Amino acid sequence: MQDTSIVETNRQIKDKIDFYGINEHTRDYIKDVITLINKEIGINKILSIVLFGSQREKNEVTAISDCDLLIIFKDRVSNRHIKEIEKYFISLEIKYKFRDYSKRFSKKILSVVNQTTGIFISHFLTKKKYWENLIFHKIFRVNRVFSSIFAPRKIVLGNVLLNSIILYGEDLREKIRPRIQITIQEMFKSIVMNLMISLFSLAISFLKGLKPTKYQLEAIKWALRASNYYCFQDTANLSHVSERFISFERKKSQKKANRFFSEFLQLRKLLRDNMNFMIRCPIRIIKIHTKAMGFKKLVKRNERLIIPSRHIEPIIPDRTFPLKI
Repeated sequence: MQDTSIVETNRQIKDKIDFYGINEHTRDYIKDVITLINKEIGINKILSIVLFGSQREKNEVTAISDCDLLIIFKDRVSNRHIKEIEKYFISLEIKYKFRDYSKRFSKKILSVVNQTTGIFISHFLTKKKYWENLIFHKIFRVNRVFSSIFAPRKIVLGNVLLNSIILYGEDLREKIRPRIQITIQEMFKSIVMNLMISLFSLAISFLKGLKPTKYQLEAIKWALRASNYYCFQDTANLSHVSERFISFERKKSQKKANRFFSEFLQLRKLLRDNMNFMIRCPIRIIKIHTKAMGFKKLVKRNERLIIPSRHIEPIIPDRTFPLKI
C-alpha cells in the first residue's frame, strides 16, 4: 500500500501544475508520470518538467502525436538510477498508447530506430549539467554518433524553447537561449536526416503493420519545423507553416504544393497507408529546405524585409515572389 505522505505529496504537486489547454488523456499520463517519479526517485530530485510539441495545444494533437516530456534532474541523481526508471516510463507510454508494443522482430527493429533518432519517444530524462552545456545526445538520450553527424541539434533545441511550457519546477530555458544560433550547416543536416527517415519509410513500406506513412509524416513535419525556424525563428502551427511554404512556390506550382500539404495535414489526423503520398515526400523535403535557404538569402539582400517574431505573415514586396533558387 502506498505511503500516505507520498499520496499527499503527489496531490500537492499535481495541484501546482497548470493543465490548461492540455487534453484529458495527456493530463492523466502526466499525473501518472509525476506519481512514478515521486515514488521511485523523489520529486525533490527534479529541477524542471517541460512539456513541448503537439500535446501542448489541443489543435495540434493528431493520430500520430506522442507526448514530449523533458524531465531535468539535479546533477546528483545517478545515471544508473535514471536508467532504472526508464522501463516504468516505457510501460506508461504503452498504457497511454504513446508507444506501440509488439514482440515481432520488425517492431523491435523500429523501436531501436526510434530510440536512436528520438522520434516517437515520449520522455527524455536528463540532468542539469547536460542541459546547460547543450549536450544533445545526453538531453534526448539518442545515439551519440548519429546525433553528432546528422541531427540539426540547435534547430531542435530552438523549437523546444519556443514550443514548450514549464509544468513543474524552474524555468531553465533562458540558460541556453542565447547560445542557440542557427547556421546553414544545421539546415544541411536537417535535409540529410529527414531524407534518411523518408527513405527508411519507403524501404519498410512493403512490410505489413509497420505504419511507414507515419515516418514520412514525421520527416515532412521536421522539414517544415526546421525550415520555418530557420526563416522566422518561431513555431507556428503546421497548418500556418504549410501556408508560408506554399506562398514560396512559383504561382503555377502553388496548387500542387497546396494539394501535397493538405494531404499531409489530413494524414496526420487520420493515419493510413498512402504510397502515392510517400513517394513524393523525398523531393518535397528537399524543396522545403531549399525554399527556406533561398528566402533567408533574400532577406540578407533586402534590409527592408520585415521578419515577424511569431505567428505573423512576413511583409514581403510582391516582386520578391516566386522565390527563384
